[in-house]
Amino acid sequence: MTNFKINNVSKNQYFFVITIAFFLLNQCKDSNKKTHFNLIKIEKERVLALAKKYTNLQPITVTDSICERSAGGIHDFYSEGDYWWPDPENPKAPYIRKDGVTNPNNFTAHREAMIRFSQISGALASAYIITKNEEYVRLLLPHLKAWFIDEATYMNPNLLYGQAISGRVTGRGIGIIDTIHLMEVAKAIMAIENSSVVAENDLVKMKEWFATYLKWITTHEYGIKERDNGNNHSVCWALQAAVFADLTDNEDVLNNCRTMYKEVLLPQQMASNGSFPKELERTKPYGYSLFVLDAMTAICQVASTQSDNLFEFTTSDKKNISLGVSFLYPFISDKSKWPYQKDVMYWNEWPVRHPSLLFTGLYFDNNSYLSQWESLPSNFDNKEVIRNMPIRFPLLWVN
Repeated sequence: MTNFKINNVSKNQYFFVITIAFFLLNQCKDSNKKTHFNLIKIEKERVLALAKKYTNLQPITVTDSICERSAGGIHDFYSEGDYWWPDPENPKAPYIRKDGVTNPNNFTAHREAMIRFSQISGALASAYIITKNEEYVRLLLPHLKAWFIDEATYMNPNLLYGQAISGRVTGRGIGIIDTIHLMEVAKAIMAIENSSVVAENDLVKMKEWFATYLKWITTHEYGIKERDNGNNHSVCWALQAAVFADLTDNEDVLNNCRTMYKEVLLPQQMASNGSFPKELERTKPYGYSLFVLDAMTAICQVASTQSDNLFEFTTSDKKNISLGVSFLYPFISDKSKWPYQKDVMYWNEWPVRHPSLLFTGLYFDNNSYLSQWESLPSNFDNKEVIRNMPIRFPLLWVN
């Protein structure tokens, strides 16, 4: 039989070369999925600019502002329910609720100070991740000490007086959602803890503060109520607990958060189409849907392990985090397609760089999600957006 040749190459050699070529091509395609997205490159200019902006700021803690309506002391965090207003029929009566409509006269100074602290911590720790320049750690430490260590300025590790309502309650479990802005502070501590600039004793004290607060939100009646609230509050409770447990090496709480995600949050809050009915029934259904999905995916990002991967977990009725992102993604790409009512306030301010797109985009190698995330605003100054976007520095969350 005549041996088949193409340009002096045998048939067997030819097919061998073709096979190798296709293999390498597919490898390149797979590799491109994982390597084209450089988060440090994307974040570098923004982070370093913010770090420079925060360089000379002095710490501001809860002790810098006092509200005469607070039942707590100088070291206690205090806030007031956002949607509660004076009764126009009787100004001296207990406040009444207007869902989704923020009362601009409520006391917000402690929350604003905590958000400022979170922004400073996130920027300086992220700058340290990028540059390994320990000057950023030196700049961050006075803020950390002021909030958690210094006797004159520290915050008590509880939220007994969060989201109070005039004439009704001095504090509520629902107020625990305010400390979502401590998550990136905890993440910042994790990012700098191996720096030679951080004193071991200071690190121990900071972790002790978070361990005490974690114990409080997992055992106090306010914490239990917030855990069992049933909507985005429960999700944010679990996310906070997971982040603070990760910082303090509390594997029991982390395991409980994984179980809560799989057995309570996902099956009870997500509908069969991936939507979140408890958020859709609110007066700001779009913003709340974005918010709860961000928190859900962040739980997956923080709490997943190789043997217990929450990104992959699917309930018996086919609910998973991928379904949730698939539902909301078209309306992030084109908000005009949103089929439900518009938010009563702040409709025009959304969407921004939602971590749900980033975390699932990275995990599932979804370039559409990643491209959409990168195209959205990364810095924003609207107070409502800032309040509901506690994940502002993704380098702290993506290892």
